Formats: sequence, C-alpha cells, structure tokens
Amino acid sequence: QVQLVELGGGLVRPGGSPRLPCAASGFTFGSFTMTWVRQAPGKGLEWVSSITPWGDGTYADSVKGRFTISRDNAKKTVYLQMNNLKPEDTGMYYCAKVSIKGQGIQVTVSS
Repeated sequence: QVQLVELGGGLVRPGGSPRLPCAASGFTFGSFTMTWVRQAPGKGLEWVSSITPWGDGTYADSVKGRFTISRDNAKKTVYLQMNNLKPEDTGMYYCAKVSIKGQGIQVTVSS
C-alpha cells in the first residue's frame, strides 16, 4: 500500500531554512506528481507546492521564492526546502500522492 513518511520539522526560528524529506513506498514513485500541503492551526489545508515526475515545480504565491521542491526518484523521496521561514508558515506539513497524504510533520516558526 502507499506509504508517505515526512521527516524533519520541529521548532524553527524565523528566518530559518529547514528541509523536509518525504519517503515514499508502495507505488511507482517516478510516475507521479508529488505535492506538499500544509494546515495552519485552526485553518484548512493549503496547497504549498507540487513537482512533476520530470522535476518541474509549482508553488503557492505565499511561498514562491522562499520554498523549493525537489525529488530523487532513485531514493523515492520528495523534499521541501524552506528558506526565510515566517511565523505564518507554522503548521502541519504533509506530502501527498494524489489524494493520499502522509501522517504529517509539525513545523513551528517562533523565536
């Protein structure tokens, strides 16, 4: 079955630059667009970024220029490099394949 496991996260100071990996298994990873979504406290899911099988990334306006999505098809892993984090980036971050999400990882941006 499809498994998506997000790693990293935790407490980060404003301006920090963590990278979130997501390890995938149970499907042909290199054939699917992968997506990161997030959910801020008390709010709904927000699309953050997606990457096509051949590596083209797209971004929400709220993160464009600060976040970079990438993938390693050999390692079946998708990454979200987050730079210049702001308090409003706080939330649960999930990687997703179509409608299936991982368990998520908490990112808290605070000084």
